[in-house]
Amino acid sequence: MSLHLERVLLLAKVPLFAYLRTDQLSRLAPLLEPVAWAKGERVFDKGDMGLELYILTSGHIGISVDADPTCQIFINELWAGDCLGEMALIDNEPRSATAHALEDTQALALEKDRLHGLLMSYPELGIGMLRALSQRLRAMTPKLAKNVK
Repeated sequence: MSLHLERVLLLAKVPLFAYLRTDQLSRLAPLLEPVAWAKGERVFDKGDMGLELYILTSGHIGISVDADPTCQIFINELWAGDCLGEMALIDNEPRSATAHALEDTQALALEKDRLHGLLMSYPELGIGMLRALSQRLRAMTPKLAKNVK
């Protein structure tokens, strides 16, 4: 199977891109750049400016909101097929969390300018992003409710 086709098939499974047609995913696939982190590395730190979003192709990422970047208490864990880093690209605010590579991890990166160009060309991508963020918020609501009681 070609690398291009593998990327299109991966993108089709990512909630962020769920509303894009195959031909649109095919145009997106070559815009992605491979990146990797070794176990123990930080992908980004809380407060960093976000320049890319990442789609995990292998590995395991832990998300921490503690101000100490060495904190290993995770509010979320991500695996292959999950996406991270998109919030900072949408709202132009600093990263809201620190992402830790919990094992050797590989991903595909999409730069902010390329994402914005895609949003202008494919409005349905914006719908997919809103849906994916809403689903994440819904998943976090019961966890947050436990801490309020």
